[in-house]
Amino acid sequence: MTSEGAAVNGGKKRTRSHREVAEVLRQRIRSGELRPGQRMPTQAQLADEFDVERGAVRQALRILHSESLLTNVSKGAPATVAPDLGRALTGTGVPPAPTMAALAPRIAAAFAAPHVEIDALCLTSVSLTLAIGEPLRQIHAGQLKPARLDVRVLLPSRDIPLAFPAPVDASADGAYQQLRRRWLAQRNAQGQVLQHRLLALRSTHGIDVQVTFRALPFTPPVKLYLLNNAEALFAYYTLTRREVEIDHRHLETYDPNGTQSLLFAFQRGTEHRDTSFVEQSRLWFDALWETISTELSLD
Repeated sequence: MTSEGAAVNGGKKRTRSHREVAEVLRQRIRSGELRPGQRMPTQAQLADEFDVERGAVRQALRILHSESLLTNVSKGAPATVAPDLGRALTGTGVPPAPTMAALAPRIAAAFAAPHVEIDALCLTSVSLTLAIGEPLRQIHAGQLKPARLDVRVLLPSRDIPLAFPAPVDASADGAYQQLRRRWLAQRNAQGQVLQHRLLALRSTHGIDVQVTFRALPFTPPVKLYLLNNAEALFAYYTLTRREVEIDHRHLETYDPNGTQSLLFAFQRGTEHRDTSFVEQSRLWFDALWETISTELSLD
């Protein structure tokens, strides 16, 4: 039984609802733990893992079937993960999900266009760097071949006081400086990796690639990704209290943990509200890029 399957409290299992079972399985599919076309465990196995009746398992599977994540959902046979997960994970009805699970399939779908345009406003570009791995894998496998790729990234300037991450105890000697150095090293390292991996496509696949970074004079309270001028992905940086270790020192911090921020998707042409959000997000990003942002060096 996995740790996700049942919590232990005083030796007793915590029974999950069918919606909780569906959420765990949904995250396994989105994270790639369960792959397209893979056969699911039997209903009996899932009922045993989650300590629920088979009826709850059947309800959970029907929910995932309604979201196009599963096929072959019936009473007798094990279900199968949908072979075309790209559509299921990027459709208009997909609920918000943590950035790590939601961003990669949408980035990969954007790479199917001949001219790929990605604009990002974020704190470090960690999520974007990780998400770009899937379309790069598909390019190297010969499954994708865009002709042109333009990426613009807005990140906080190294010359400003950061609002977060921040020490819980602001008076702790040197704590803020340690956190700031850690953030800056992460910002620069992730940006360099992203830039290197994308620019390498020029020589390996003959793709016209442009990657540009600019610096913001403030700490962004939200993250935004614009894909091919057709989709806007938006998330709040929500601060939580957690302990980090820096140079053998344990610090209590207020940290945004951006990879887990819930990502909301808006697509042009679906509803007037969504189209307006995409358009206004484009105007907002362009205004920041062309006015108050400055040149950024990743060193």
